Amino acid sequence: MGGHFTAPAAALADELPGWVMLLRAPNPGPMTLDGTNTWVLRAAPGEPAVVVDPGPADEAHLAAIAAQGPVGLVLITHGHPDHTEGSAPLHDLLGGTHVLAADPAHTIGGEPLTEPGEHLGGFGLEIRLLDTPGHTGDSVCFLVEHEGQRVVLTGDTILGRGTTVVAHPDGHLGDYLSSLELLSTYAGIPALPGHGPALADCGAAAEFYLAHRRARLDQVRAALDAGATTAAEVVAIVYADVDRSLWWAAEWSVRAQLEYLGRESGGTGAGLEQT
Repeated sequence: MGGHFTAPAAALADELPGWVMLLRAPNPGPMTLDGTNTWVLRAAPGEPAVVVDPGPADEAHLAAIAAQGPVGLVLITHGHPDHTEGSAPLHDLLGGTHVLAADPAHTIGGEPLTEPGEHLGGFGLEIRLLDTPGHTGDSVCFLVEHEGQRVVLTGDTILGRGTTVVAHPDGHLGDYLSSLELLSTYAGIPALPGHGPALADCGAAAEFYLAHRRARLDQVRAALDAGATTAAEVVAIVYADVDRSLWWAAEWSVRAQLEYLGRESGGTGAGLEQT
C-alpha cells in the first residue's frame, strides 16, 4: 500500500449495462492513462443520450460523440481541460445542447450544478448529483440508475487504474477524504471513471483509495520527522519509486497533504516550507 500504485483499485467490471457506451478520446499519457473516457448513456433506442465529459477538442472524437445523437444533455465531472476542452465545440455540433458543470465557467446554456443530491432530468435515466470535491474544488460524480441497474460516474475522483492526484491548491485533501467516504457507501455499484477501465465496485475502490491516502499521510509524517524541509524533499522521499517526470504532479498531492497535516496540528503548513 505504501508504494506507487498503478493497478486497478478494485476488480474490473465484467460487463456494463446495455445502456452505457464508452467513447475513449485519443489523448493517452501519464496523467490521462489510455485517454479521457467519454461516457454515453441512453435509456432506450431513440431516446436522447446523456454524455458525460466530452474530453479534448479533438475533431474526430467530437464527431464520434455527435454521431450518437440525439444528445439531450452533456454533464461535466470537473473542469480540467482533458475533460472540458471539447465542451464548446460539442455544444455547437449538437445544436445548442446544454452543458452542465459545477463550475459556471464550464456551464453552457444552463444552470451550474450546485445542489448535492439534485436529481437531473435524464431522458429515461435517473441521475443524481454527488458532490465530491477534493481532486479539484469543482469535482462531482453522478449516480445513474435505469431499470434497477446503477453506475457511478467518478471522473478523476476514482480512476480505473492507479490513484489520482489532489490538485493543490484547487484540490483539498480533507475534502477528498470526505468524498471517498461518501463513495465508499456505493458498494457493489460499478464505477465508470474518467480514465482507465470500469471497476466492478465503487465502494471497494473508494475504501482502497482511503487506505492508500492514509498510508501516504503516514509516509509524509515520517519524511518530516526525518528532516525534510520542502515539499520537493518530501516528494523525493515519499515518491522515490515514481518516475521523476511525474514528480511535479506528486508535488500537488504533497502540498495538499502538508496543508492537511498543518490543519490537523493546528498550524497552516505542518511547519514546513512549501516552496
